[in-house]
Amino acid sequence: MTETVNYESISDEEIAERKRYMYEKMSKRRRKFVDRMGYENWDPFAAPFDPIDIRTDRTGFTSDQLTQMFIHSSGKSINDEYIDAVSEFNVMMVMNFEKVRPVFEYCLWYAEHLKKRGITP
Repeated sequence: MTETVNYESISDEEIAERKRYMYEKMSKRRRKFVDRMGYENWDPFAAPFDPIDIRTDRTGFTSDQLTQMFIHSSGKSINDEYIDAVSEFNVMMVMNFEKVRPVFEYCLWYAEHLKKRGITP
């Protein structure tokens, strides 16, 4: 059984020692990975991310739930390629909204652009 450590109760010096120990015990290949990101930026004590299938957006829905809600609300007969594109977008949105914000803002702008010209999408 592994020991759970509360790193808030350990001194900065002890954390630095543990970090150095972990680095020295790594294989050369793994050290290269750490060196590329920068030893000072490497956090061996970071909590792991949740699996993608349980991560939620700001409204509390998973990417799969958002996809299903969208498909249901569209009322259209949608092909698999369309659904895959929506699912892929939802995964990126749930993982990092800032990464998809430019696309989202562009879509809003473009819809308004079409509307001003009397064009329906």
